[in-house]
Amino acid sequence: MQIGILEDDHDQRDYLTLCLEAQGHELAGFERASQLLRALRERSFDLLIIDWQLPDACGMELTRTLRSEHGWRGLILFITASQGEEDVVHALQHGADDFLAKPIRPAELTARVEALGRRFVTSNTNYLQPKVAISDQYRIEPDEHTIWCGEEPVTLTQREYQLASLLLRHVGELYSRAYLLEMIWGVNGDISTRTVDTHVSRLRRKLGLNGSRGLRLKSVYQYGYRLESCATAPVKSS
Repeated sequence: MQIGILEDDHDQRDYLTLCLEAQGHELAGFERASQLLRALRERSFDLLIIDWQLPDACGMELTRTLRSEHGWRGLILFITASQGEEDVVHALQHGADDFLAKPIRPAELTARVEALGRRFVTSNTNYLQPKVAISDQYRIEPDEHTIWCGEEPVTLTQREYQLASLLLRHVGELYSRAYLLEMIWGVNGDISTRTVDTHVSRLRRKLGLNGSRGLRLKSVYQYGYRLESCATAPVKSS
């Protein structure tokens, strides 16, 4: 299989690569979530191995984002030093196909990857994401990468769809510009750019996120954006 490894610990990443290369898999290693997101736009992977603690993102949140906002249908093996039952459940609920606790044992690693590989061969095309009705005004169609506004589908670019899907699924949640740059565009959130602001402006216009349909996309001064129900208490905005 084509396998991407997202692990910021160089020794751990090299160890995983060594174990899996011996089984004939092709590996690509990444240190940051933004690097992996950029790579996913240029090449395909059958399996992603994702660590929980990353320098620029939470692996758990990245897994959820890959499934719900990016529509990624490949296999995901989640790894972490935690062995708590609650963490295993959270990983699986967020979109992981399997969970592996550190320290990684090579025989178990290869056996789990082989088991996932069999699942990939038999059911690779069966990962269907459910439709999500946000309200009577908005509906997300993940398999078509479409957002419906009322009874009409809205024409969006890939980035506009991903941004809108993230915000619509988390009404009331505040997102920084840096986080959105990392998760949607796969670039370092520290850079100075108007990309997020430009896309937000387009979404307000295209989806009517000005309160006329019950939701308002507001900018939070010097921080980021939050999609709010019109009944939500106002926040300081730019």
